[in-house]
Amino acid sequence: MANKMNVESFNLDHTKVKAPYIRLVSVIKGEHGDEIHKYDVRFCQPNEGFMEMPALHSLEHMLAEFIRNHLGNVVDVSPMGCQTGFYLTVLNHENKEEIFTVMEKTLKDVLNATEVPASNEIQCGNAQSHSLEGAQKYAKHMLEKKGEWDQIFM
Repeated sequence: MANKMNVESFNLDHTKVKAPYIRLVSVIKGEHGDEIHKYDVRFCQPNEGFMEMPALHSLEHMLAEFIRNHLGNVVDVSPMGCQTGFYLTVLNHENKEEIFTVMEKTLKDVLNATEVPASNEIQCGNAQSHSLEGAQKYAKHMLEKKGEWDQIFM
C-alpha cells in the first residue's frame, strides 16, 4: 500500500477483512467533550459481492428510520459507495456490545417490515429504486452471521 491516506477505510486492507462484521472505525473528540463514534457495518465481502442498488437504498431507509427506535443518539446511517455496507455514526456512545444489540433489533425490524419507509416521490429523491424483498434478504444474511460480527479479519 502507498502512503497513509486521510480516509480511514482507504488504509484498510480490504483483502484481509471477513464480512459481515461491525467494526469501530474512529472516535472523534470534540472541543467540549462530545465524542463521535463511527462504525463500519459491512454486509458483503469487499470485491466479492455487493448489494444491488434498490435493495441497498431500501435498507438505508429502513436502517436510518428503525435504528432510532432503539438508540437515541444516532447521528447518521449512510451507505458506502462500494455498496458493501453502511457507516453508522453515533454521538457519545462507546458501548460496542450495545451497538451489536441495537443493530440486531433494527435488522429484525427490517425483516418484519411490510413497506419501505419514505419510499415515495414526496419523501425520496429516487422513489422508483426500492426493493423491500432485497433489503430483507441482506438483513436476513447479516442476522444469520451475527456470531461473526466481531471477527473482522481472516
